[in-house]
Amino acid sequence: MGIIDTLKSRGLFYDASEPEAINKLAAGTPFYVGFDPTARSLQLGNLVPIIGTAHLARLGLRPIILFGGATGAIGDPSGKSEERKLLDRATIDENIARQTAQFEAILNRLELKAEFVNNYDWTADLTTLDFLRDIGKHFTVNYMLQKESVKTRLASSGLSFTEFSYMILQAYDFLHLYKTKNCVLQIGGSDQWGNITAGLELIRKKIQGTAYALALPLVTDSEGKKFGKSESGAIWLDPDMTSPYRLHQFLLNTNDSDVIRFIRQLTFIDEQTIEELKECVKNEPHLRKAQKALADAICTFVHGEEATKLAKRSAEVLFGGSIEGLSQEQLEEIFSDVPSSSIRRSDLKKLSVTELFSRVGLTSSKGEAKKLIQNGGAYISNKRINDIGLNTTALPDFNSSLVVLRAGKKSYHLLKIFD
Repeated sequence: MGIIDTLKSRGLFYDASEPEAINKLAAGTPFYVGFDPTARSLQLGNLVPIIGTAHLARLGLRPIILFGGATGAIGDPSGKSEERKLLDRATIDENIARQTAQFEAILNRLELKAEFVNNYDWTADLTTLDFLRDIGKHFTVNYMLQKESVKTRLASSGLSFTEFSYMILQAYDFLHLYKTKNCVLQIGGSDQWGNITAGLELIRKKIQGTAYALALPLVTDSEGKKFGKSESGAIWLDPDMTSPYRLHQFLLNTNDSDVIRFIRQLTFIDEQTIEELKECVKNEPHLRKAQKALADAICTFVHGEEATKLAKRSAEVLFGGSIEGLSQEQLEEIFSDVPSSSIRRSDLKKLSVTELFSRVGLTSSKGEAKKLIQNGGAYISNKRINDIGLNTTALPDFNSSLVVLRAGKKSYHLLKIFD
């Protein structure tokens, strides 16, 4: 199967300048995809170009990953309603280092390699006069005004000259890689189509070269929301910003109407398995098999197998699984949405578990707490408590600074103990 057909079969094709020519590119032909380092981490929405890159690499093309040390200092107006906050050089360099490590780790897990470049390396010494004379003269203002990203911003909040020049700088990147690395193809999201085709225009006009553009779709859910956005903001690929557990949980909550499409676009699960999962969504939706497959696959190539196992084990805690071995940070994250309270250790030692369950509000009274314990519905660290007169000092769980209390199957309380 060729490049275009492969992408179409996975729901990853939006547009291409010359599909037949792209299909005929020889093995080893370089292509590039660009990312602007506007944050410390890549985010879940970046999986589309990452997965697209992996598909092309598996088909024999050679990936070049460009980080915009230069363009990132300006900000791409595409898809933005207002101008980005400008970043200083130190921040941009740190973001590039972090994002490069993330991307490289993902490719390593997929057993793929890529070359990483920074457009600041060939842009930093470019003078304003040289840029205007050698590059800018090949673009008419009328041509640039026809680009959708420009028209959209001009119709809303306006567009600074700084952002207006972004398109030309990205086109210059394509020209540079074409000349120095024989890179004839650029891929990117559909919102980058105007910028990518500007590169084709520059290569054609300046050196009479032939290059190609390939756009991938922006993945959205059935409600039109961008994939990778939660109510609390972006889902990051940096585990310190969004833990593997949170990433896994986010994916587990995918709607039935979206999950098969997401599996096809964002994983490498084979078509036969996808069809089987499709039947599960139709006939046994309560099992959430497709959601589990999506979450496991993405979490594994983003964070690794061990991180996925720990994320799944953390989720089991909410259904009565063992808490043993989990850190305080992990417990706080797992139970971040449940009621919590704090108590001084010296005060805690005076309480029986019956009094404790009543005090934190898991029961309305000590009498109700006694009945709960007698009926086998009281748990401390997911272990059943049977003695209504048991003092908290008798339980080693209370030697820690965090204890999970549970009444019945789903009523949790997180108790924080301080000295």
